[in-house]
Amino acid sequence: MSNIYIGYHFTITPKELGSEILIAQLGEKAFESFTETETGISAFVQKDLWDEMILEDIQILKSEEFVIDYSFEEIEQVNWNEEWEKNFEAIDVDGNCHVRAPFHPQTNAEFDIVIEPKMSFGTGHHETTHMMIQHLLEINVTGMKTLDMGCGTAILAILAEMKGAQPIDAIDIDNWCYLNSIENAARNNCQYITVYEGDAALLQDKKYDLIIANINRNILLNDMQRYVDCLNPKGTLLLSGFYEEDIPYIDASCVAKGLTYVKKFQRNNWVSLKYVN
Repeated sequence: MSNIYIGYHFTITPKELGSEILIAQLGEKAFESFTETETGISAFVQKDLWDEMILEDIQILKSEEFVIDYSFEEIEQVNWNEEWEKNFEAIDVDGNCHVRAPFHPQTNAEFDIVIEPKMSFGTGHHETTHMMIQHLLEINVTGMKTLDMGCGTAILAILAEMKGAQPIDAIDIDNWCYLNSIENAARNNCQYITVYEGDAALLQDKKYDLIIANINRNILLNDMQRYVDCLNPKGTLLLSGFYEEDIPYIDASCVAKGLTYVKKFQRNNWVSLKYVN
């Protein structure tokens, strides 16, 4: 893996919604880490995977609804933990789940998750992760065989185990996510999580009672049949990583494959949907 990165520094107006959309669109490229700044975000991509046209089809950069300026620079040996610690604050989901770093004090939350990610996306601050935690807090997952697809930092897999799910497969295509998920599972004394590096091709002949997929619309639609094929009768599918306007496409795919819609969470323009088999 290259130690040389290209760092992009974006100034975004309006910041909050623009940052979320930009992160989602950059995440479909080779960008692998993001940090929030006072005026927008910084995004990082390995130089080996970079070219001058990498932003060419990032739609939000051409939107009249946002004003976005950026600069970029070459950076050697980025310390992601250091970057993350500059920005990361402990989060609380509905008073029941606390996601924090080792240097944050422990609270009396029922579920206390300690992570130290190598990338800021997936720390629980993003709306999609927050909503998926909300779904899991509402579900009795005891004894459920579970899949955390696109596991990131493995927060959702860890919470599932804390709530009694087992065994749990956590899969991510990104090598850093794979390694970080292993570290975070061990850090939280998890015994039933197995982490894999790869994509939906790993799901062949697998069966689950609960599938958690927090990725993006295009990947979800592309892999939806694989998820449904893996879902046991009366199983639950939790989906996120897309916007409110994407719901018709996601819902049509799920319903066409025999799933039944149950519930939606929404934060800003991001949504998370629950379906049952």
